[in-house]
Amino acid sequence: MSAHEQFQVQAVSSSYWRVTFSNGEINLIDPDTIEQLAELITRMEQAPDLTAVVFRSANPDFFMAHWDMLADRSRVAGMKPAPSGLHPFADNLYRLAKVPAVTISEINGRARGAGSEFVLATDIRFAGPSAILGQFEVGVGSVPGGNPSGRLPRLLGRGRALEILLGADDFDADLAAAYGYVNRVLPQDELDRFVDAFARRIAGFDKTAVQETKALVDTVTEPPVEEFGTALATFFRTSGRPENAHRVKRLFEGGLQQPDGVELDLGRAVDLTS
Repeated sequence: MSAHEQFQVQAVSSSYWRVTFSNGEINLIDPDTIEQLAELITRMEQAPDLTAVVFRSANPDFFMAHWDMLADRSRVAGMKPAPSGLHPFADNLYRLAKVPAVTISEINGRARGAGSEFVLATDIRFAGPSAILGQFEVGVGSVPGGNPSGRLPRLLGRGRALEILLGADDFDADLAAAYGYVNRVLPQDELDRFVDAFARRIAGFDKTAVQETKALVDTVTEPPVEEFGTALATFFRTSGRPENAHRVKRLFEGGLQQPDGVELDLGRAVDLTS
């Protein structure tokens, strides 16, 4: 039986795609996501005219919640390395930033952990007023694996990056915009229209000019490939340690990975003093 198609691609034109993500009740990222995203990135790389891609969510409350903490660890560990030498999860986040098209995240709802790492791998991030971003991994005893430790300091500066990573708290849309985590916040009834118009504008420009301008920016802003392997290896080494089992157990008892549980206020939930 084939896996559910998580990324629905609408080719608005040869130069503009809209991609909608949908996976379960809260849009968890799982091993199927890794494999399907790799295939999608390959399609994007091979589309000769593609100039702009918008990523959206089918769930208004969850853009991409985070990694599925009940996923089969052996399947993930056994994934064949990509041609870059990276594990496919890390390779996706490295390649997504490098595709020869502008990638735009239209963020409604929550994007934490691996979901935050996904939007950080896109070029431009616009948020609705209900968007929440964060890297909660330290709160459960892990190191973030998708290299936000490389991207956030380059994007926000060292102090704000450490606040996000070590505080493991939620950042609402307005604070995320003030920090530069997202480009700007749009009213809910304007977000889709604004992002669509912006993407169509870029898609109407010359692809070579767009692609080569992005490449020049990448030379001074994108982390080197080696960082992605190191970050994921550190995640594998630090996640799932028995001394932190009580933290994860407490979250699942509170409804982790359920649409009406601690996922609604995960930043506060990971704080054992709260």
